[in-house]
Amino acid sequence: MFSAQLMRIYLLLILGLILASCNNDSKLESEIAKIDVDLTLERFDQAEFKAAPNELKTLKRGYPFLFSGQTPDSVWVNRLSDTLQNEILNEVQTVLPDLKTVKLELENMFQHIKYYDKTFSIPKVVTLTNFVDYRNSVIVNDTLVLIALDNYLGEDHKFYQNIPKYLASNLNKDQIVPDVAENFAEQYVFQTQRKTFLDEMIYFGKLLYFKDLMIPFKSDANKIGYTNEEIKWAEANETPIWSYFVEKELLYSTDPKLPNRFIADAPFSKFYLELDNQSPGRLGQYIGWQIVKAYADNTDVKPIDVLQKTPEEIFRKSKFKPKK
Repeated sequence: MFSAQLMRIYLLLILGLILASCNNDSKLESEIAKIDVDLTLERFDQAEFKAAPNELKTLKRGYPFLFSGQTPDSVWVNRLSDTLQNEILNEVQTVLPDLKTVKLELENMFQHIKYYDKTFSIPKVVTLTNFVDYRNSVIVNDTLVLIALDNYLGEDHKFYQNIPKYLASNLNKDQIVPDVAENFAEQYVFQTQRKTFLDEMIYFGKLLYFKDLMIPFKSDANKIGYTNEEIKWAEANETPIWSYFVEKELLYSTDPKLPNRFIADAPFSKFYLELDNQSPGRLGQYIGWQIVKAYADNTDVKPIDVLQKTPEEIFRKSKFKPKK
């Protein structure tokens, strides 16, 4: 009877904490939603698709920031009449005729960035194509965001048939905003040292934590670029993953092979065990993310300031324990 009563009290306390957390999150999001964002999203891809080679001057007047004085007009004239480029532009117009959802998500993300960084200025966002250079699908600077839409046509698109499946799985519309967020994260995350495996894990954990702050409307799977099955596998196997890292004394190792095994894009993580083929790649990033989140939860450091802390401080004060 006594233990049952204690259990009831414990459950009520847990429920109270959850409700308080939900209320705080709701208040925060309501406050962020009031922030004014005037976003301009310009579709250069559509303008280019409609332009004939003899209309290059008109195109240049509309988008002068995309034309370098070092590139002769003949290059652009050839591009406007190029068969492959026209096919790419046609596919983009077919698959992504409008970007209303993407624009709303970008506005939401910029509201969050403005909330945490009062000096942030809303950049111009321009969509274009880049011959399916999926390694450079997004480019960000202080005033401009360039998004190459030919890298987001869906993982089974004919353009991606020669791209490894584990990479093509993220070439879809849902990943546009997470990719933009990652590019901004790289501007906010400060870390002078990336020598050890722990350093690498914490660095990428910070990038993912930035996404927690700025795109909370996206799922954890979207943030890290996993399928729903992969994120569930990572969550279910946190304890054996962490035990492996600790028991093999990998945390402070400077072995240059470790980033390729557990940080870089890959079809699976390389424990050199039978479970490898079941695992998603980049599990070092995933664990680093959990460590950074634990640090944020267990300290009074302002969320945006977490991105500036050293890996050693984050790891020591996180009191990280994997989910069981």
